[in-house]
Amino acid sequence: MSQEQPRRPGDTVKYGDVFDVSGQLASQPIAPQDAAALQAAENIVLGQTPHGGPASVMQSAAGLNEQRGVVGHQDMTDVVMDKGATVAEADVGGYRIITEAVGGQVVARYGMPTTEVKTGHPASTLEADAITIGEALEATAISAGDKPVDQSDAAAIQAAEVRATGLGHVVPGGLGAQAQSAAAYNAQTTRDEDKAKLGDILTDATLKMAGDKAATREDAEGVIYAEIRNKQDMATQPGGVAASVAAAARLNQEK
Repeated sequence: MSQEQPRRPGDTVKYGDVFDVSGQLASQPIAPQDAAALQAAENIVLGQTPHGGPASVMQSAAGLNEQRGVVGHQDMTDVVMDKGATVAEADVGGYRIITEAVGGQVVARYGMPTTEVKTGHPASTLEADAITIGEALEATAISAGDKPVDQSDAAAIQAAEVRATGLGHVVPGGLGAQAQSAAAYNAQTTRDEDKAKLGDILTDATLKMAGDKAATREDAEGVIYAEIRNKQDMATQPGGVAASVAAAARLNQEK
């Protein structure tokens, strides 16, 4: 680290204390110029520093470290100096997935609405041929039917079912409950061929749900967030539940 300051290890807020990182970065104290670098990257890509986002968290941690004499105001961690702080965005079904990295390691991945939102029909007035959430789940049974159900799938299916039925909760014995049971079973099963698959749960989904509705942008965002929050790589499954609901919502908006 540049301009090293006397350290008291017990008082240091390190990267590993606040982010799921490893190696050299995890053991390094968060420095003020690290936070400034990520804040600048957020401003370039997002136009702002999100409240409670990675740069905001780093600013608070760096401020504490500076107050405790762990780092100086102009300090930057060597690994951040070498590999930088970056913010990147990708399009997933018409929605922005933001990835923030520090020192070459991802510290956050999350969804944000696109800056240009096409005005579409409210869910209650969508055309009769609009694609429903149930139909999107049935499409998943075709596109990713052989995939073993995991926790991210179960979370996405539960979110989709809650939005489709409008009941505000997972239906006992419904798709979400079945998916959760399948994920728990699969976690204890070694061979993939013995595991419950998405197709087992989602085939004829429209007939298995207590209700259904046309897929909207808001539905897609909720399902995407549920899926990526439950994956270590924080990415959606190609052809999976979130991708299918997002595709349905996008097609509905274009009608």
